[in-house]
Amino acid sequence: MKESIKQKREERECINEVKIKVANIRKQALQEQFSEWILDPKGMIPLVVIQNVLHEFFQNPDFQLEACCKQLDIADSMGPRLNKMEFTEYISSYIADFKSETFEKLLKHLCHCADEFREIIKTDMRRQMFAELFLCCDRGKVGFLCRQRTLALLETFYDQSSKMLRSLLRNPRQWPFIEFEEIDLPEFWGDMDNQKHIYEDFDKVLLEINALLSEKHASKTQSKLLETPEDQHKHDEYTESTPPEQQRGTTAEQEPNRISTKEQEQDKESTGKKELYREIVTKQTHTGSTPEQGSSRELITEQRRHSDSVTEQGYSDSVTEQGPPQRVSSSKQGVHMESTAEQGRHRESIAAQGPHRGSISEQESHRESVTEQEPHKGSRAEQEPSGEIIPEKQQDIDSTLQSGRGSIFRESRKSRESASFEHTEILPQEKRTQEQIYEEELFVSPELQEEVPISRRKYHLSETTKKEVQKDPSCEKSQKIEGKSWSGELLTCNWNMDYIKCEEEEQANLLYSSSRFTDLHAIIRNIQSYKEVKGGSAFNGVSFNLLQFVQLLETFVGEDAPLSVSETLTSFFKRGYVETKEEKISGLEQIRHNASRVRRELLLEALFQKWDSDGSGFLDLNEVDELLYTYKEGMEKESMKKAKLHIQFPKPHPGQEVRMSSKQFQKYIQLVVSELRGNEDHVLESVVEFLMNSLERSPTENLRNCARRKWLYRIQHAAETSGVSLEPVYTETFKALTQDAESHGNKKISAHISLLEENRLLPDRGNVLLRNVASTLDDAPFVLNRVLYRDMKGISFTVVDEGKPIHVPQVQHHGNVFFWNNSINKSDQNGSFLALPLQDAYMRVFGVMAVDTLRDPQKINIFVPHEIRFYQGVANVFSTAYHYVHSREHILHVVITGIAWLCEITSDITTITTYFIEPGPKQDSDYVLRNMMVTRHLGLTKIHRNPPIIFRKTCIFRDFLFKCTDTSEVILASVCGENHIVIPLRERTGKALGVLDFNIGRNKMLLYREFKDLQKMIKVVQAACYEILGEISGEIKKNYILEIENVGEVQRAGILFFRIMLQELQESLQLLTSLDFVSLLLYDYHPSVEPTYLPDTKSQEVEANTKLVHDILLAVILFIHPELELSSDFGNWDKCKMYVNRHFVTNICAFDPTARHVEVNLKLIGEYIRDHSRIEVWKFGNSVIEYLYHWAHICLTLMELSKKTSSAIAPPLLSKTDSYVYAKMPKGSLPGKC
Repeated sequence: MKESIKQKREERECINEVKIKVANIRKQALQEQFSEWILDPKGMIPLVVIQNVLHEFFQNPDFQLEACCKQLDIADSMGPRLNKMEFTEYISSYIADFKSETFEKLLKHLCHCADEFREIIKTDMRRQMFAELFLCCDRGKVGFLCRQRTLALLETFYDQSSKMLRSLLRNPRQWPFIEFEEIDLPEFWGDMDNQKHIYEDFDKVLLEINALLSEKHASKTQSKLLETPEDQHKHDEYTESTPPEQQRGTTAEQEPNRISTKEQEQDKESTGKKELYREIVTKQTHTGSTPEQGSSRELITEQRRHSDSVTEQGYSDSVTEQGPPQRVSSSKQGVHMESTAEQGRHRESIAAQGPHRGSISEQESHRESVTEQEPHKGSRAEQEPSGEIIPEKQQDIDSTLQSGRGSIFRESRKSRESASFEHTEILPQEKRTQEQIYEEELFVSPELQEEVPISRRKYHLSETTKKEVQKDPSCEKSQKIEGKSWSGELLTCNWNMDYIKCEEEEQANLLYSSSRFTDLHAIIRNIQSYKEVKGGSAFNGVSFNLLQFVQLLETFVGEDAPLSVSETLTSFFKRGYVETKEEKISGLEQIRHNASRVRRELLLEALFQKWDSDGSGFLDLNEVDELLYTYKEGMEKESMKKAKLHIQFPKPHPGQEVRMSSKQFQKYIQLVVSELRGNEDHVLESVVEFLMNSLERSPTENLRNCARRKWLYRIQHAAETSGVSLEPVYTETFKALTQDAESHGNKKISAHISLLEENRLLPDRGNVLLRNVASTLDDAPFVLNRVLYRDMKGISFTVVDEGKPIHVPQVQHHGNVFFWNNSINKSDQNGSFLALPLQDAYMRVFGVMAVDTLRDPQKINIFVPHEIRFYQGVANVFSTAYHYVHSREHILHVVITGIAWLCEITSDITTITTYFIEPGPKQDSDYVLRNMMVTRHLGLTKIHRNPPIIFRKTCIFRDFLFKCTDTSEVILASVCGENHIVIPLRERTGKALGVLDFNIGRNKMLLYREFKDLQKMIKVVQAACYEILGEISGEIKKNYILEIENVGEVQRAGILFFRIMLQELQESLQLLTSLDFVSLLLYDYHPSVEPTYLPDTKSQEVEANTKLVHDILLAVILFIHPELELSSDFGNWDKCKMYVNRHFVTNICAFDPTARHVEVNLKLIGEYIRDHSRIEVWKFGNSVIEYLYHWAHICLTLMELSKKTSSAIAPPLLSKTDSYVYAKMPKGSLPGKC
């Protein structure tokens, strides 16, 4: 026994020693990793940054570390900092139980995040630069800048930039810089010009990249098959005679970290593509037409010749021994041109710094192919027009850039003419990485060239170099970013709170300081505290505030451009942005007008709430007029009456009572004020002060009003924070009713809510029925899910028909009250019953809210007037909350439909994530995002029942989501090697209500075809959002275009995307002329009469194009003229094309594919259009075929949906038992990718 105890003790000690040893090794590794981070001046790093790193790692589902994630209490500020020891101890406290493999992945994650954090700091520096520019240009201090002038300056800067720089910048003439409304319909739907991509020549470059990657893959496969030395020798001989672009190296396969994992393999493709993109853009730059750009190919050849000779003389070795040479000063680079030989030595010295920049040889050999492939293109005079003059504006901007521009853009005409195109073999010593070429060709100052961003450099370290970097302390990552030190603060972290000017808060503070409106101060404070979503800027299409301006410039510059480009752009803007005196005065006047408007709205809303002390949500017009006409002892009565001529009041209720909502009350008072003499602002404040003092409210009424406002606010707040669910709304509604009954009525109540439904099962009992969807807990077993028909006893349908509340003081004496609980004796059926109509913005009844006191122990307990008015207010707020939730549900439905359409015709979108904005969990806290649903590559959408909440403080490395919602602008971002297109869904006011995050994976951008299809999807989804929100709020009337829209709101939301797209295409077709169709009718192909001199490929292309035109036109004709199928003309193209006449477009625009009388052969039409892919139609390049192709597919989709059951377009709501649900549109009717 003693031996056993001793053995166990020794085992425990041994285990503890191993644990301590492992912990020490891990701490040592963390201490080494600390040096990878860029630190503040005190050598520390913000705690919140490390917490974000751990948060992202713990949330990875592969590791199953969600429990660790819950333990993280992420800091709210950048204040707390960690030094090296604290950094080590803090991370160690979370990883004690990690396996070695998990710890290695954490180390790799830390390394990636360290590089990402460097980019974040660089972005912060750029944003600070642009913020200072905004303040400089905003000379009138009005808080906004002109949008059109800003875009015009960006276009000028873009046009005057070199081709190399334009390859980094984004084209400001294209979306997302311009709005969809600013693009003509023919250009939006029918323009297939690839040159209008946001990136110049992107499609062409991407095709070359894919070709090169294919060659690289083929060469890899071949090398694996070479087993014998003889085969290998033959292969080596072959590669010497093969163009260097086929000899791709291993740069794209090398990774920055020492740990080998699967993620390293995943990064290979993106790295290779990124470098190939830079390489090909550089090569294309050499074919430019300006004197700057035209000389680059000759210069490279000449440099390599000189460097070749230099290498033979041993110059490279001497440079290596002496260390890196001193850079040429900016002034010398700007004024004097180096000789070709000197430039060769300069670049050779850069290549000699292999351990620092990477010494990969194979990948860079593609640059040699530039010189090899050129001779067949002809002489220099044939390639570039000589004598092309740079405009004066170009010279102006070039003078700013001259000090930092590489010598490749400054070669003289003499050197261009004398340059040779013959191939020069590059020895291994002089081969330079593509990264070095990229850095030198950008016009970056010498100081910035010394500090190449680690996130770029890291992909070029060979295995040997990695070991040297680990061992050599001098090779540690620099603490500077392009020559600039980090201040230790991220000043743009809380810009949404610091820089978004909240006019309401400013005016509220001014009102607090005014003694005239003391009685309204408490109400105004409540209004401010109950504000929905704090933060976020509205997009108005006219001006930019600071956040929007900074974001626009950041989007324009992109992430790959060095800070010197941003500095140049800043200097250019300072010179170019000039406002006239009239514009400054107009801006100040607009600021004054906005402040006045906000102040008026605050005062009138506070006055309305004081007047409506019971929280009913309305005021009686007669009561308002009676008090208003006593202003100035009735002297202004006649003038006030004129205001009624300019406003349309709602229909009077029974008893001639005209009820005004808060908005109607505000509009009425402002119209009254406009009829009075004097300054409107002063007159309005005088009227408000008079009405405020005339309203006599006791302290009890004021306290009751305050409590009721809080309960009503909670109902709306529950809708806004529900994650598109009605359950929290029902809960808060019943809480408001019961708490008020207990506090202000001394009653015990029961309540339930019933909603109208179409009666499909038993239509003989009435067209509609009332279904109980929610109730208080005690009555749930008897009430919930029960149905009330018209032929049953009850007063609820009377409430539905009349649209007014009905109060039954004593139900036992009424005789027409239906009791759901049959177990109660008739003698115990005592109490009051109140039924209130639930009405939408158009005053249409959609349900009933019932309140009773049957469970109250008191036999007689009648609802008093102030209780009834409050219950009316509860019904009113519930109706608003109910429609708020359903509007979001309908938007999700539209988004799912749009995503399904997009996923069927695009292939490069990896995931699409949909977020909604919600108020923060605490008062005065920042808003949050809800991850509503995620769509994967195949178009399958996963909808969450409890959508995860995303806080800003957890998104330091993924702040692009909040940048989008802060500015209501499109964001293009790159995170962890994946590129994102983040697009806001806007409310009618211009503020963002949600976000669509399109992850396009490792691709830099979508091809132009897919980029245009994405724009089409977003435009239609946004138009549907505007329509849904406008109808819910009552701002616009419902517009039923298709017959299927009359079936119901759910079905309408399911087809709204296709209906709007159908309307867009109809408008586009109406803009066509007859000549556009004549050219299509000329397409005909007869092999027997075709000229024999046409090559086979050309003949096949003509045949394919003819078949495409005939099939699309026949499919459209069969929609409009289904009788053609049975006619003898069918199959004869000469007769079928006669249907394409002057009435053709008119018939298309009048066609309703969902009408009951429409009967077409869907199978036959489908055979015609489904044989042709989206890519085939795009390559054909005809706008008419483009329109008709989409029109036919949409009609086919709508007809298939209308013929299926309602489940085909069911809403994406979840049941109580589901944690998530999958949704996907029917696939057969949508166009395919290929």
